[in-house]
Amino acid sequence: MLEILKNAWKVKELRNKILFTIFIIAVFRIGSVIPVPYVDVTALKAANESGATSDFFSYLSILTGGGLEYGAIFAMSVTPYINSSIIIQLLCVAIPALERLSKEGEEGQKKLAAITRYATVILALIQGIAYFFYLKGSNFLSVSGGAVIFAAFVIVLAFTAGSALVMWLGEQIDVKGIGNGISILLFAGIISRGPQAFRMLYVYWTEYDRQAAVIGIVLIFLAVIAFIVWMTNAERRIPVQYAKRVVGNKMYGGQNTHIPIKVNMSGVMPIIFASSILMVPTMILGFMRNTETSFAKALALFSTRGVFYAVIYFILIIAFAYFYATIQFNPVEMANNLRKNGGAVPGIRPGKPTSDFIAKILSRITLLGAVFLSVVAILPIIVGNVGGINISLGGTSVLIMVGVALETVQNLESQMMMRHYKGFLD
Repeated sequence: MLEILKNAWKVKELRNKILFTIFIIAVFRIGSVIPVPYVDVTALKAANESGATSDFFSYLSILTGGGLEYGAIFAMSVTPYINSSIIIQLLCVAIPALERLSKEGEEGQKKLAAITRYATVILALIQGIAYFFYLKGSNFLSVSGGAVIFAAFVIVLAFTAGSALVMWLGEQIDVKGIGNGISILLFAGIISRGPQAFRMLYVYWTEYDRQAAVIGIVLIFLAVIAFIVWMTNAERRIPVQYAKRVVGNKMYGGQNTHIPIKVNMSGVMPIIFASSILMVPTMILGFMRNTETSFAKALALFSTRGVFYAVIYFILIIAFAYFYATIQFNPVEMANNLRKNGGAVPGIRPGKPTSDFIAKILSRITLLGAVFLSVVAILPIIVGNVGGINISLGGTSVLIMVGVALETVQNLESQMMMRHYKGFLD
């Protein structure tokens, strides 16, 4: 990876793209620590450091790179855009009009992108309002009385505008930088939590005399990264053989190839879906004043450090992995495309037998990928309960970091190959 970055730096165009990406990340990080008006940042940060904030707040804080802890302009970060993208993607399956747009090529993708932007602003507005009520209910505002109404307008407007600006920054990386802009910003937000995680481990090492637990967590963390890299690159190849065809005086086909199917074909989407659903009870509990009722105690079962949460989390990730695989792959359509192009899986008859064979392969691969995601997601919960250390970087964060890093390096590789860069080929 370092060699690829070194070679890319020697190409002027790629160097400019890397510098532009770094500049956008710097702007994003600056906006993540500039507080909006009328927020008591001191009280908010003190509550977070003392552990008085809810699990829902802590989870969002990891994804936003700590912007929530400062009541910052970019407090919502890329979460509204990610949620709107997921919603639009799901609606493309349910609504025929959106499905037609997704199949209209570049023009249709532009229209879907515009719809996603509008949905992002709407979701940012809703989340901004919810965050304001959280600040108000927790006494994190620096004003009171009649001034709260004006403060609400300013705070919600600042959060919404900040989300729109983050979305625009991500799009600028897409056009002028390296890699997927939104993924890069999400990566930057998560990686910014690294110093806090190391500081926490240092405190446990020096003040709490937990050296064995700290060493174990570091070793597990490195092993998980290696495992994620291996599983991310793993794929199942379905062999395909094309029949020979004579068109005019030329012969086409006759070659052997394969259909690559990633083991982790759905990425971190199942984890994001599952965690979003499981965070709803925690979010409701955070807004409740009386936590002694039966309903509140039932919601408390969904604590992110509890066994009940881990079991439900594991099951939901597997369920959403199958759901997402169903959206991404259509075995019948794949079998029909193979038959139209004169291709066939060796030993399998064309048509329904081929689609059944592909569906069986997809089911097995999806199960393996789903179990992989589930284990990575709940591993921090298990390690935290056994070792007695609350890990600020969860499995989702590690998956995102590794996935974005691999994707960015692959993007650099492809751009250098297109330029026939000699240093890369050596």
